[in-house]
Amino acid sequence: MRKVAFTYWKEPDGRYLGYLNDYPDHWTQGDDLEDLREHLADLAEMFAAEEIPGIRRVGELEVA
Repeated sequence: MRKVAFTYWKEPDGRYLGYLNDYPDHWTQGDDLEDLREHLADLAEMFAAEEIPGIRRVGELEVA
């Protein structure tokens, strides 16, 4: 199991929106926070398992 950071907020209609911090262009939604977390977990699995064209990734570079 690994930890994945995400950002979320509650909309005026009561639904939750959010995205994985490594993939901020790909939002998802849920009826409540737990539902949102489930959708985000699905995205994390999909993005980790496949090389999907057009998915922007965040990397880290070490320079001298």
